[in-house]
Amino acid sequence: MRTISAALFREVGRPFAVESVQLAEPKAGEVLVKMQAAGVCHSDWHLVTGATKVPALTVPGHEGAGIVEAVGPGVSQVRVGDLVALNWAPYCGLCECCLDSLPALCQEYLKQKWAGTLLDGTTRLSQDGVPVHHFTATACFAEYTVVPECCAVPLPSDIPPAIAAVLGCAVTTGVGAVLNKARVAPGDSVAVFGCGGVGLCAILGAAAAGAGRIVAVDVSEEKLAFARLLGATETSLSPTLEKRVDYAFECVGLPELQRHAFDATKPGGMTVLAGITPTDSLTALPGAAWTRQEKTVAGTYYGTAHPRRDFPRFAELWRQGRLPLEKLLTRTYELGQIETAYADLVGGAVGRGMIVF
Repeated sequence: MRTISAALFREVGRPFAVESVQLAEPKAGEVLVKMQAAGVCHSDWHLVTGATKVPALTVPGHEGAGIVEAVGPGVSQVRVGDLVALNWAPYCGLCECCLDSLPALCQEYLKQKWAGTLLDGTTRLSQDGVPVHHFTATACFAEYTVVPECCAVPLPSDIPPAIAAVLGCAVTTGVGAVLNKARVAPGDSVAVFGCGGVGLCAILGAAAAGAGRIVAVDVSEEKLAFARLLGATETSLSPTLEKRVDYAFECVGLPELQRHAFDATKPGGMTVLAGITPTDSLTALPGAAWTRQEKTVAGTYYGTAHPRRDFPRFAELWRQGRLPLEKLLTRTYELGQIETAYADLVGGAVGRGMIVF
């Protein structure tokens, strides 16, 4: 048992605060990671707004990277000293979805993930004897974390920690939507609706795929200017596009924006829904246009990715200069500045903020 500093979610409406908590050693099939970097992502802020329901006393953070410091019995895929990026979607490897190479859709561990426990239904975190929960089995807004082996993906040691961290969520979600789900090919036309972390990564992915026309759509001129730096060839403050595209990606999770993305898709094209909508929302799409124009509407979750395949794959694209992820990283913070980090994010800061340890 060790005492560590960690950000803590206590109740809806209350910002994260850094407190001391206790962390137990890893059990069988688990890995202790000394954190080096963790991305400032909107998905964690959804705890504070109440959009994502988790137990009180939860350590947030799901996009991170660090060094393996210890492993529990039975761990075979990572070793002490490995650089690992964290995967926030634990999977069993045996169910139908896992066998279809769709581990993010694994149903076996959904209950534990959203209950804030590790795979055995218990926590390694506590505070003065009271259990503290792990957000998505990663809980990486902390000096150390214990994760299931399936949530620790080894990467080459020369990958910078911040690059490794952002691979764990934004990059895989956005780039994966383009390369895995849509399979954009050289010369294809693309529109990306929403230039937050996922949307910007979709633009990077489209550029890496060789798309000929990449339209960035957002209400922020600052974000659109940044999108051009990442590969967008056109920008639009309006969600209504005059010239339609082969692939339209909605990266916010707003039903009305999903409709705009559908309308921007040319006949025979594909609308890809990468943003997460509220669970009770409905999206209205015109059935006649859907059928008569042979459009495809596809959902993608976590970039339709397999972390053990795609984290190293995307890291190699970065190495080759085809995914310039360093351009995405615009701000760094210490863990004690987490309230400032999220104030910046909610205030519309451009690019990706990163907590460094």
